[in-house]
Amino acid sequence: MPKAVNIAKNTSYLTLALILQKIISFSYFTLLARYVGPDDLGKYYIAISFTTIFAIFIDLGFSNVLTREVAKNPDRSSCWLGNILTVKILLAALSVGAVFILVNILNYDPLIKTLVYVSAISMVLDSFSATFYALIRGFHNLKYESISSVVFQLIILIFGYGALLLGGGLIFAMSALALASAYNFIYSLAIIKTKLKMAVRVIYDLPVIKEILIISWPFAAYAVLQRLYTYLDSVLLSIFSGNEQVGLYQVAFKIILALQFLPLAFTASLYPALSSYWQSNRDQLAISFERAINYLVIISLPIIVGAVVLSDKIILLFREGYGGAAWPLRISIISLFFIFVNFPIGSLLNACDSQRKNTRNMAVVTVLSILMNLILIPRWQAVGASFTVLITSALMFFLGLFCVRKIIGRLPRKSLLIFFKSLLASLIMGLLVVIGRAHINIFIITAAGALIYFTFLFFLGGFTRYDIQSVFQSFKKIDKIEKEL
Repeated sequence: MPKAVNIAKNTSYLTLALILQKIISFSYFTLLARYVGPDDLGKYYIAISFTTIFAIFIDLGFSNVLTREVAKNPDRSSCWLGNILTVKILLAALSVGAVFILVNILNYDPLIKTLVYVSAISMVLDSFSATFYALIRGFHNLKYESISSVVFQLIILIFGYGALLLGGGLIFAMSALALASAYNFIYSLAIIKTKLKMAVRVIYDLPVIKEILIISWPFAAYAVLQRLYTYLDSVLLSIFSGNEQVGLYQVAFKIILALQFLPLAFTASLYPALSSYWQSNRDQLAISFERAINYLVIISLPIIVGAVVLSDKIILLFREGYGGAAWPLRISIISLFFIFVNFPIGSLLNACDSQRKNTRNMAVVTVLSILMNLILIPRWQAVGASFTVLITSALMFFLGLFCVRKIIGRLPRKSLLIFFKSLLASLIMGLLVVIGRAHINIFIITAAGALIYFTFLFFLGGFTRYDIQSVFQSFKKIDKIEKEL
């Protein structure tokens, strides 16, 4: 199958799966939040945050290495998989032990401890599923992983919310997550055996294991730092401020997380192009990067302004008890701009053999995040954690921008003009939304706001008819490729 066809198919599968996955996941989060209240929601996500941090110590970058090495040399795939499984079984046992010891040292209440123990089952199963899917990705196939990610979220939604409605409580809701993880593990293993016709067995080959560890350490360092940066704030909130503040903070955090499918899907197809241009066409590299920044600026700014002016109404989607999440949402949603544009910046650095700079930047940001959270959370609770997210996301952006300048020789100047045009259109939209919000349904005013924004941006020259045509033509190309299969 031609390479272009594979890229188009995989991008289509991944984009659709990301959209469906985020919709289902956010729907379940909303139902869960409305049903249990901030305090129990906090307990649920303390357990998930706790085990999610330790999950990275089971993988240590092995998935990235497995995909890359299998793509380069498929004949060694069985050897790589077997040796990685050997290491991961040992690391899984150590990680589960560490989770058990630490959760008892921190003296959480019995319910949180039980939730952590159940979540640890998902932690282990998900880690091995990720390894199996990494192998499948090495054979240029994202179809099965994309399908399974949607089914995974559906299982959590159906069984998790069903358990709550039947009076099962948080433990049964968490058990739904373990059930979904068990499905994912069995499915991914079955794909390897039935579709790839490959035996899955544990192999101990010390030279190969050493090679894996040497290759994987830069990926592992970045992954550990990123996981600490993303989830440690919830654990610190639980220690210093209690369960309810975790629940309030998770409302803002989950909204931002749900919106990340936009840059994720975009950079999934951007990364291979940047890698190719780095080798063959440096001018096109700069053009493609600048265009990516422009698109994400145009998308992120109206979302930020809309969320700020409608934050109190957005919070009502959950329940009256979540009113305290309004300010954390207003503050942390501003970081969405930096989070969005950091995706193409990170992709550029990785594509241009500068992944160590990415890891260094993440190390700086993670250390600052921990220090700021230790200072701000005891004083301002969820609001303090939200300020930390905003400041550290901005720092990651500026550190990345400094590295970008060295790679492409200049900063994307056109993007600065696009930023101001998009900001002006967003502020006009925000003003009109504020005027109409008291009289119009939130869903109608949101749709109207989007129309107002793009109309003003078009007349301000933020995008042209050519930009619209190029977007539609890119979809037609993918559709044409799909029909030719």
